[in-house]
Amino acid sequence: MFRGRFVHTIDPKGRMSIPLGFRTEVARRGEHPPILTNLKDCLALYVREDFLEIERRLCSTSPLQLDVQSLQRFIVSGASDCPFDAQGRILVPPHLREHARLERDVVVAGVGPRIELWDKHRFDQELAQTQAQFAQIANSAVERGV
Repeated sequence: MFRGRFVHTIDPKGRMSIPLGFRTEVARRGEHPPILTNLKDCLALYVREDFLEIERRLCSTSPLQLDVQSLQRFIVSGASDCPFDAQGRILVPPHLREHARLERDVVVAGVGPRIELWDKHRFDQELAQTQAQFAQIANSAVERGV
């Protein structure tokens, strides 16, 4: 599991460092490079085996469900292998940088089974929205058994 948050910078070529603890956990859980893909307003870096399970579940549903097709198109077609280089960096492909609006300051957040990459300004906005709606969100989570 991944937890905590860090602020890193992404260079003009799209390279950015991933915290050592996160890299260590990725290496411990699999020998293949992690996979980076789209989420709603950010990117998600998954241990390869975890992503393959998500992909399997997404692709095992009926191809006639248009909402599932949309989600498959968004998540699976956006996915890229992202090996760490010798300095512990990943190369974020241009289409993913554009989607998440990553230009300079990036929040690297451990969110349980995945690592999220956020534009810092968007991350701060997301946290502010969550805080403003915290009671509603907490009640909804309790209703779902969390």
